[in-house]
Amino acid sequence: MGYLLPAEYESYGLGSDVTDDWITVASAMIDAHCRRESLNPTQYTERLRLVEGSQTVRLSHLPLTPIPPATLPLVSIQARYAKPRRGEVIYPLQEEVLWAFSLPGAWTAVDPTTVDFVDDTGELTFPLNIIGLPYNEVAVTYTAGLSVIPDKVKSACALIVKNAQATPGLNVKSSKLDTMQMQYFANTLIDGAVEVLLQPWVSTRLG
Repeated sequence: MGYLLPAEYESYGLGSDVTDDWITVASAMIDAHCRRESLNPTQYTERLRLVEGSQTVRLSHLPLTPIPPATLPLVSIQARYAKPRRGEVIYPLQEEVLWAFSLPGAWTAVDPTTVDFVDDTGELTFPLNIIGLPYNEVAVTYTAGLSVIPDKVKSACALIVKNAQATPGLNVKSSKLDTMQMQYFANTLIDGAVEVLLQPWVSTRLG
């Protein structure tokens, strides 16, 4: 689904000759630039490592948005205490508890309602596990996206279409055969203006 509706084309400066396929392609380019499947509410699963001494991670895709009828953006969470990584401090008593209960490598379900989260930053804070030990790896399934497509995304979509329509064949701006010189337009349809408009929704990591 494109980020501009046919009734909105002229409002964002597009001509009457623009067809839906232009909007579909521009919307796909927006998704690729933002490193996500869609800006619409979508479900993602991320596997993240927790830093030693911290029970906090940050999700990649924002903002966190529940998909009705769900009331929480966090769908399910798995966590584990894996084998200590090089340089991590572990006390002898903790080590005995870990191996006695076969904790290293074992995944356990975490109730999403026990995890504190911030919609705007995607920061999750986990409780200690039942034995009082911290987790060091989590797998989080959650939903994120825009319930209502904002004007900035619609404007970016229209600008990409305009850039595409204004680009001549072969992208050549001018040429001089006698001196073997050629000047080209920008090598991308997502220019600086589009990047600024989309910056709030670019995911923080690839994938």
